[in-house]
Amino acid sequence: MSVPMPVPYAESRPLPPYRALFAVDAKDFTGLPAAQHGPVSQLIPQLVDQALERAGLHELRDAQRFPANTGDGVVFGFDPVHLPFVLWPFLGVLDDVLGSYNRQAVGPRIRLRASVHVGPLPDGGEPGDGNGTARNDMHRLLDSRPVKAILAAASEEVTHLAAIVSERVYEDVVLGAYTGLHPDRCVEVSATVEGKNFSQRAWLYVPSPSGNLVRAGIQPREEPVGAVPTMPAVPTAPAGAPDEGSGTEYTGNSQHVGEGAAVMGNVGRDFTYTAPATTYRGTNQHWGSGDNVAGDKRTGGGDHR
Repeated sequence: MSVPMPVPYAESRPLPPYRALFAVDAKDFTGLPAAQHGPVSQLIPQLVDQALERAGLHELRDAQRFPANTGDGVVFGFDPVHLPFVLWPFLGVLDDVLGSYNRQAVGPRIRLRASVHVGPLPDGGEPGDGNGTARNDMHRLLDSRPVKAILAAASEEVTHLAAIVSERVYEDVVLGAYTGLHPDRCVEVSATVEGKNFSQRAWLYVPSPSGNLVRAGIQPREEPVGAVPTMPAVPTAPAGAPDEGSGTEYTGNSQHVGEGAAVMGNVGRDFTYTAPATTYRGTNQHWGSGDNVAGDKRTGGGDHR
């Protein structure tokens, strides 16, 4: 039986309901031995559901819309009313759940990239539910260069999750102050995907920054003779900013970048990055091309996660 194909702009039609979207992908999944693919594919949704339960989101766990196991991750839609709680505390709880698992796991470590988005999607109990531009963009965000770069730069011992939040979610939920996730914990990036015609403004959130992610930002150091000095420390967040929950707390310094990636943290192992030159002006970091993992925090720095 053929399905009628709507003709764009020929007539008006009802807008599909807005659905929030959450997805995770496992880092280095394809590098695992084939025998481990099946068990890891089963494990990831179990860890996500465990985090939802621990975060008190039992209703969301049981009311996921068009859920799918992607092999190296999971994706599902949900009522946008839950978005503030997915951003905080769920992402931090998921990072803790992954950390607990990785510390006692005999098998491969499970480190995840996550994306959060919202938009109109069909959800009427039909086979094509959940398919649309919003879902495509959510997957592009998940595969974008900045979130991959930030997770690769972090210590695998401490940072188990890196999340990218769409501009729409950031503006409506974070800047709208509906969530406990403070804007100062988010870093603006240009989300691009290699080989894809995709570029969107988005925001990174790392619940437990570590290693290279925080070193240059928080540790004062003596500058070699002739070196460009680092900029002064940014003031800590004002009193009353949310500072509770899981993850590592830190305050940051600005930094000058000549070439390469702007990374921060206690380096636990080598990190190599190859990219075009970058420049740093004022409080924003501008890339000619490549991955922006610093960005514009919009406010005067502070306690970030």
